[in-house]
Order: sequence, then C-alpha cells, then structure tokens
Amino acid sequence: MFGYLFPGQGTVRVGLGAWLRRRPVARDRLDEIDALLSRPISPLCAHGPLDRLVSTEHAQVAVTACNLAALAVLTEEGYEPAVVAGHSVGELTALHAAGVLDLAGTVRLVETRSRLMAAAAGAGGGMRAVMGLAVERVEELAADATAPGEPVVVGLENAPGHVVVSGAAPALDRFEKLATAATKIIALKVGDAYHSPLMAGAVPAWAAEVAAAAMREPRVPVVPNVTGEPTTDLHILREALVAQLTGRVRWTRTIGAVDAIAPGVEVGDSKVLAGLSRRAGARCLSMADPGTLRRLAKQVAA
Repeated sequence: MFGYLFPGQGTVRVGLGAWLRRRPVARDRLDEIDALLSRPISPLCAHGPLDRLVSTEHAQVAVTACNLAALAVLTEEGYEPAVVAGHSVGELTALHAAGVLDLAGTVRLVETRSRLMAAAAGAGGGMRAVMGLAVERVEELAADATAPGEPVVVGLENAPGHVVVSGAAPALDRFEKLATAATKIIALKVGDAYHSPLMAGAVPAWAAEVAAAAMREPRVPVVPNVTGEPTTDLHILREALVAQLTGRVRWTRTIGAVDAIAPGVEVGDSKVLAGLSRRAGARCLSMADPGTLRRLAKQVAA
C-alpha cells in the first residue's frame, strides 16, 4: 500500500499528460474528463499556448485531468491507497481517490473552483517563493511587512526551507526588502495572492458549492492541506476544502503524516511533490518517472 500525493496547478506546462496518452486506460479517462468539462482541456495541454494554459481557469483543470488519468493507471495495475493528500487543487483528486467524490463531481468542483478563483483575482496580489529560511522567520518577516488592508501571509509550507508568501503587492515589496539580504526570493507567475485573505471574495460561492456536492465517507484517511492531519471525518473534509481557499497549505506537515502511514507516490504528470518529499526526508516516487510502476511492483513483491 502507498500514500497517494496529487500535485497542484504550479506543475502545468505545454505537453502536460503526454505520457498518459500512451496508456489506453489513462487516454480513456482523459477523453471522459474532456466530455464532462464545459470545454475540453486536452488540446490546450498538448499544444498551449502557455499563457492560456497557466491561467488559473485552465491550469487547475489541466492538472486535475492528469491526476485523475494517472490514478486510473494505478487502479488498473491493482493498487489502492493507504492514505491520500493533494497539494492545493490536488486535494480534490485526493478526495476522489478516497471515494469521497465521484468522477463527475470532482470535475465539476474543480471547474467551479478554477472559475471562482480566477474571478477573485485582480486585487493586485501575488506570491513569492522564499528559499532557505525557516517558516517561523518567514512568518515574522510577513508580519512586519503587513499593513492595514495590505496583508502578506505564508500561503504554502512546501518543505523545510521552501516557503511561499502570498499577499498584496505593496506588502510583498516590503517583505522582499526585509528578507532579500537573508535569502533568495522568486516571484511566482500566478494571477493573484492564492491561499491568502485576498481570496475571501471567492469563499461564499465556493462554500455553497462544497456544501451542495454529493460526498461519501472516505475509504482511507485523507490529509487536508489546512490541518496536515489524517482524518476520515467527512465534516472536517468539507470544512477544510473551504478553508483551503484562504488558508495555508501545510505541505511539510502533510508529507510527514503520509510518510508515517505509507511510502508516497506522486500521482500525475509531475515530479515536484517527490522532490519536496525528499527535501523533507520522506519517501516518494513520481509516476512521471518511467521506472516508477516497476519500482512499485518490486516494493509490493518484497
């Protein structure tokens, strides 16, 4: 048994899912998802243009489609997860893998989430990756850079020494001036300040969608982003899905929680989460590595 980790929208690129198209079960799943969407995502994944693909409205759907297709491959191979988690929008695929959401419900929620977050963007915010600083120090600098109406917060705890801050543009500028001498800062190419208070405008409509969605009790534990703690409580999972929109992605804690139950496998077309896991000292293979299915079979046989 393995822990399934599903990547988020930061992993998109032109050509996303190309290896999945070579697996019949994955190709069928991608075609099925295209039919469920208001407009197919596969042509955009294959051919771009990149500026459209990386937009929130398309990126979240594209990554989810590949996550779901990779999950179909594992299911065909006879694997079932021991625990699941997903990075940001990847949490919706994790809920599907745990049996909470059916395929149509997953696709519908992801498409709705992407639309609501894209509509909430434009408030003049952004995100910055902060390398080499402990999260506690990043929190201190963010607090110093925050002003009334101009917040900056830790949006993502990706791994030790890999933190992302999210907030208003003036606050991010102040944060950079405070932190530049001590660390490397990278501006992320995103539409706004996701996982921060600036996404509050999308919360009421998203909360209504989550409340109305048909969900079942999970078959296996799910580790929500906002808690980093395994749970099978459906009420907690619904609340966490809403809180995640403005709340912190506690991925470092999530990695540890999954690794305590089972070795991880990144399910999708990405190696990002496997890399973050290694940085956190956790076990994780990536399905984007051609040798992963063979390695999983060897681990099971052993």
